[in-house]
Amino acid sequence: MADHSNMRLGRKAIKTDSRTLAIGNYLKPSLPAPPPAKDWTCGILDWGVMMNDKLGDCTIAGVAHAIQVWSRNLGTEITVGDPTVLSFYEKWDGYNPADPTTDNGGIELDVLNSWRKEGFDGHGLFAFADPKYTNLVQIRQSIALFGGVYIGLALPISAQNQDVWDVVHKGGANAKKGSWGGHCVFVPKYDEHTFTCITWGGLKTMTVAFWKKYCDEAHVLLGENWLNEKGAPSGFDKGQLLTDLAAIK
Repeated sequence: MADHSNMRLGRKAIKTDSRTLAIGNYLKPSLPAPPPAKDWTCGILDWGVMMNDKLGDCTIAGVAHAIQVWSRNLGTEITVGDPTVLSFYEKWDGYNPADPTTDNGGIELDVLNSWRKEGFDGHGLFAFADPKYTNLVQIRQSIALFGGVYIGLALPISAQNQDVWDVVHKGGANAKKGSWGGHCVFVPKYDEHTFTCITWGGLKTMTVAFWKKYCDEAHVLLGENWLNEKGAPSGFDKGQLLTDLAAIK
């Protein structure tokens, strides 16, 4: 049985902005249904903890894991080192290593806005756009087209000791009550019954039921290298996105 009880989380309260683009506006009606399964992990099992066992830096670790997935699928995996992850946890989430009380995690929207404006260790974010996290067709489409989604979970305490994250019903095994806290992960894999995220250095599978109950935000990351190498997917209206992005600026 898994034991994640000593691991850290770090996704703070959800922040929204009416200007945030919606990915559904750029998925054309001609776009085929997403494939029944997609896996961008390339069989890799060890992704690096990115210090999320000691610090609540999951919002930064999720960014670094996205870069690993994209770069591996474009040719050569790039792993951002812990010192760099730490520096962005300080810069974007306000952590001060000299003051442990500042280890409070981060807000996903703030991290993504900072990434788009400043870049992350030389890796650009062209834009981000939100799918409806309750719309699993949009979620699967986003993973299939763009290499994954960056999400937030309101984890229950029961998730600390599950090999596969699943909803625990009252009276069931591992029926621990209460909330563990908010967590940010990158999700590069799905099939008909599950989604798989990268967290604490490894792959963690969750059931669709778990996603529906505990996922409460999702963001599609349009990485510059990914789009430059793969081009805009057929059925994705990049031109309209560019127009809308310019209007926000």
